[in-house]
Amino acid sequence: MTKIVTFNVEGTIPATDTVRKRPISVVMVSYMTGPALIEAIMAVLADRDVHELIVVDNGNTESARARLSELTAKRNRVRFLQGHGNIGFARACNYGAKLATGHYLLFLNPDAVITSGAARQLANAGDCLVEPWITGGLLRDETGKEQRGARRRALTPLSALVGFLPILEVIPGLRSIHRETDELPKHTVQIDTISGACLMTDRPSFDKMGGFDERYFLHVEDIEICRRARQLGGQVAFVPGATVMHYGSTSNAPRIWIEKEKLKGFLRYFWHYQPGPMSKILTVLAAPFMAAAILGRAYLLSLRGAMTREGPRKAPPAK
Repeated sequence: MTKIVTFNVEGTIPATDTVRKRPISVVMVSYMTGPALIEAIMAVLADRDVHELIVVDNGNTESARARLSELTAKRNRVRFLQGHGNIGFARACNYGAKLATGHYLLFLNPDAVITSGAARQLANAGDCLVEPWITGGLLRDETGKEQRGARRRALTPLSALVGFLPILEVIPGLRSIHRETDELPKHTVQIDTISGACLMTDRPSFDKMGGFDERYFLHVEDIEICRRARQLGGQVAFVPGATVMHYGSTSNAPRIWIEKEKLKGFLRYFWHYQPGPMSKILTVLAAPFMAAAILGRAYLLSLRGAMTREGPRKAPPAK
């Protein structure tokens, strides 16, 4: 359930000079991201509130790596980590966070172009929350429309299924996990789940949570860490004033492989967090429908890509 958190009109609170000067580290994990990566990096570097940017290279083309190396050589605020292979998103986030020196940790997708000042808004909002805290910004697409995922309800097998099959919302009591069609709040609100495309916490909170769960290779790790923060007595908040333009789906990784990892993440999450035998039975019953919806969507997206600019792809190696 969404709870109102009291902030000023900017979605932040007045802060002391000491708090305002706490450094922000941005951790960006990239795998075959494409040209959006450079735009995302330049947007981060344009924000003077950002102390450092750590780019974790899980696998990119040689030309992209050369460009990243060039950026690193010219700017001492950028660190480029490579040579470890595709270790998964959650593990790569933890790797970058381990080397980060900032008080605040902003995990930002490599195809997410953050607006100047958004990082500090997320940090200031977090300072009003109970640790371990997490804040997330408003995701918009290239047209300015709010994207799915930035504000979500708690994940259950039924809410996930309704998210994949919206027609089920005609059944009383069934609601999707997604809330982007709800009225956009004017101020920061406490919420169940935000998006890992733009997720901030601070070092004490991150350490208390134990970082991201590395058993989630790709997808659902953001939902899981938000739940863990709440279970530990902390708070999660959506900050509508912190805006990010998110391209989405820019990786050259095969769509089928990506969606399979998403399905695996959902099933792992449900099996771990749904208590009691009946909940596990529900997970088993819902699994085929989720698989059909997820993989069907992947197939359609792959066909659309093949008809436009994309060719056949190979699945990425995992370590």
